[in-house]
Amino acid sequence: MRHVSGPAASAGRYQQGFAVSKSLWGCALLFSLAVAPSVAMSAESSPPAPRKAAVYGHRGASALLPEHTLAAYAQAIADGADYIEPDLVMTKDGVLVSRHENEISGTTDVATHPEFASRRTTKTIDGERIEGWFTEDFTLAELKALYARERLPQLRSTAFDGQFRIATLDEIVTFLVQQAGRAGRGIGLVPEIKHGTYFKGIGLPMEDLLVKTLQANPYTRVAPVTIQSFEVGNLRYLRSKLGRDSNIRLLQLLGDPKQQPGDVLAAKGSQHYADMITPAGLDQIAGYADGIGPSLRMVIPLDAAGRLGTPTTLVRDAHAAGLLVVPYTFRPENPFLSAEFRKGEATARNPEGSVAEMRAYLATGIDAFFTDDPALGRKAVDGTP
Repeated sequence: MRHVSGPAASAGRYQQGFAVSKSLWGCALLFSLAVAPSVAMSAESSPPAPRKAAVYGHRGASALLPEHTLAAYAQAIADGADYIEPDLVMTKDGVLVSRHENEISGTTDVATHPEFASRRTTKTIDGERIEGWFTEDFTLAELKALYARERLPQLRSTAFDGQFRIATLDEIVTFLVQQAGRAGRGIGLVPEIKHGTYFKGIGLPMEDLLVKTLQANPYTRVAPVTIQSFEVGNLRYLRSKLGRDSNIRLLQLLGDPKQQPGDVLAAKGSQHYADMITPAGLDQIAGYADGIGPSLRMVIPLDAAGRLGTPTTLVRDAHAAGLLVVPYTFRPENPFLSAEFRKGEATARNPEGSVAEMRAYLATGIDAFFTDDPALGRKAVDGTP
């Protein structure tokens, strides 16, 4: 495992009250300067070089540190991520916190807290029955008593278990300002609304609170922000609320083609993700979103031997509809790689294989991608060894 103590230590100091070194306005200005377009070229000038694909730190540098912690986000930024991704769920008292799902037994030490034993329950979330502990049954103060844990202990280091707390969206945005100042470059944010229809149904709607939080901070009023969701209705709502002139883009995530978006399922509708990846479906998405987030295998499926097959037409079709394509998720361990890129033991970390697989996908023309290890994503994009 690579050395991660620097960013991890930085995040720890922040959680203990480490002072933000740059003013919010100063970092907003820094960002605007970092990403401002160049002066218009004269007719004799050479055309601009093609833009490189953006690297999205999936749950931070989650291959190296417990996901969705400030330490994981700091590591992602240090490793060259262009964006960091907080998945968002709600607390009982209406605070947005960063967890991949609202059931938290897999990524925190909640099961070791006897005072919370009675909170264990079973719920139906987007049509799936799930047993465990759920964020909406805890206040923020109660969640702050928990520590993050590694989701995949059979594959990844558990050395940082018990060191980092659950972060709120407010804390993440403030931390991002600090990190952008230190890095001297603009860093984008790509929050995902998790289970929006479910949370709205229990009186904890997320969309307006998310926008309010982003617009309250000078940095996220100018930095590139991409709000993502597997649902459709909340993205349509956000488009009507934000218009097309905002710094906020919208990304329609695409699940298993046989499945339905959570809001469509709840409304007993007929739309499936398979309908959304047709040219007609992509045209509909372009009416409210700026891009799509398909799974990797929607872009290049696997053949019978588990190797990469022939790319689908999805990237071409999406671009024809005016949509960006941002697939998910590259992970650097053999179990997640296509067969031709695996090397070593079955569960081994395989950086070279991961970079090679990313480059195969970059050749299809994708605009950005999610990776658990942004340092490897940076290598794939920049062409470094």
